[in-house]
Amino acid sequence: MWRRRGELKRRYDVVIVGGGSHGLAVAYYLARNHGITDVAVLEQSYIGSGAAGRNTTIIRSNYRTPEGAEFYRRSVALYERLSLDLDFNLLFSQHGHLTLAHSERALVTMTERAEVNQLLGISSRLVYPPEIARLCPVLDLSENVTWPIMGALYHPPGGIIRHDAVVWGLARAADRRGVEIHPYTEVTGIERSNGKVTGVRTSRGGIECDTLVSATAGWSSLVCGLAGVRLPITTHILQAFVTEPVKPFLDVIIVSSQMHVYISQTDRGELLIGAEIEPYTTYNGASTFPFLEYSARHTLELFPQLERLNVLRQWTGLCDLSPDYSPILGPTELEGFLVSAGWGTYGFKAA
Repeated sequence: MWRRRGELKRRYDVVIVGGGSHGLAVAYYLARNHGITDVAVLEQSYIGSGAAGRNTTIIRSNYRTPEGAEFYRRSVALYERLSLDLDFNLLFSQHGHLTLAHSERALVTMTERAEVNQLLGISSRLVYPPEIARLCPVLDLSENVTWPIMGALYHPPGGIIRHDAVVWGLARAADRRGVEIHPYTEVTGIERSNGKVTGVRTSRGGIECDTLVSATAGWSSLVCGLAGVRLPITTHILQAFVTEPVKPFLDVIIVSSQMHVYISQTDRGELLIGAEIEPYTTYNGASTFPFLEYSARHTLELFPQLERLNVLRQWTGLCDLSPDYSPILGPTELEGFLVSAGWGTYGFKAA
């Protein structure tokens, strides 16, 4: 897939901390677009072991703010051609994204989002139960339920992608252009002198560099702390689970913000189910039974026919959240030290 590297060199032009989608994308585009290939990607575990391998793989651009919608419109466009760019099948499936509305107020919000999207050239529109039934015939649209479905925001370009394929494809493409990828290499310190970054200490020895990039998602505060840079972010866990595989029946992604659940079906037939981030801050990656209980309950409210389906596995990932839910991207007060942080639950879509 990519070459197994031996010893670290004593010096690189650029060192990137984090072997996930953001770190590998930075390495790939530095090499492809700028010809900068004296680059080392350092990952404390295996490649894609962090947030990149633990998200729920949804790609979309139907956001409410013009800034967010336009940013992710460009991101979706990149993902649409990324398989060709990387010469690697990322299994990107664009079958549409339905955000359900369960109240009149939610319908107003969906209308506003659709209008913002359409002004920016994003395919997004409000649909009502008859069309929802056509798009997702198995969805329970009966009226005598706790959360009746009054409409939905339909976003045809929305889809799912294999997160492991994205990581592997980026890693292989970066490696082919001369980037060095070093898994199981933990950064333990950041060297500074006269307000500039000069290198890093790792579990495999020290490295000198002119530029250091932190792309470590939920670990951003700790890594930036090593450089004396404080970020206004908190770390939370995002949980998800998958069921045993069943015959494909769900083409679109189903999202309910009011029920705090989203559901898609993978190419292997598993149902992939997630929710909002947990409100408490933690680095503890343990899964919780309450999450499984309420997510399964809400899933059955939407798809009661799944009541006998077994859960296969459950996991968590770390998310770094900024006060205004916007990313912190670019240079810091320490010269030569750049960060990609604060993406919350949206980071994989932006890689």
